[in-house]
Amino acid sequence: MEAHYLSYKQKFSSKDPVWILHRFSRGRDIELIGLITAAYAYGSVDQINRFIEDLLQKTGNKPYEFTINFSKRKDKKHLDGMYYRFNSQFDLLDMFSSLNRVLVNYGSLKNLFLIHFNESHSNIIPALTEFTKELNKSTPKAESRYYHYLFSNPANNSTCKRMNLFLRWMVRRDEIDTGLWKEIPSAKLIMPVDTHIARISKNLKLVNRKSIDLKFALELTEKLKTFDPFDPVKYDFALCHIGIDKKEF
Repeated sequence: MEAHYLSYKQKFSSKDPVWILHRFSRGRDIELIGLITAAYAYGSVDQINRFIEDLLQKTGNKPYEFTINFSKRKDKKHLDGMYYRFNSQFDLLDMFSSLNRVLVNYGSLKNLFLIHFNESHSNIIPALTEFTKELNKSTPKAESRYYHYLFSNPANNSTCKRMNLFLRWMVRRDEIDTGLWKEIPSAKLIMPVDTHIARISKNLKLVNRKSIDLKFALELTEKLKTFDPFDPVKYDFALCHIGIDKKEF
């Protein structure tokens, strides 16, 4: 595990949406494009990257400026025809409306998360539950019925792979992850789990649980803590890309 982590921890070691975050220097841009990218991080890496590249181009490569000034009425023309798989342009409009509300009310995504985070919690699940609840507060129109898929909530027993991926990007710090949210210890993170990570974890006998749900992610995280109790999620990038790059474990 450690050898694979070390082989992958260099910048651009494999294709991944996380490298998009490294183009930006301001924290307020990084956390916004990080959350948006994570929300849409389902499907192939190439599909995800193409969509985010297109979105950045249409919004002037200024995530914070576009979001803090966003208005559905005046800005819907920029997002016209923007869809990603089953998430339509209406989901995107609702997402920017929600993010605008959060920035106006809390100042930043980090501020919203920290309001609900407490070091006495065993992990980030309680804070993530309230964080995504706030992001999902807006009531989507009938045509944007998949909006809530973008911000999965642990209360639904989901692994919350994409939201845990976002938190990994924000909290951990190395050549891969940005470490912007220094107030949160890496030990509190939960492993981002999708079917790919679940399959590898089962093959390596890291997890006994069969159902791929929140309990699976928690069990895997606890197992990884036996390798590194302070930074168990550091193995995520390597585990994910071993499969993408078709390498042997």
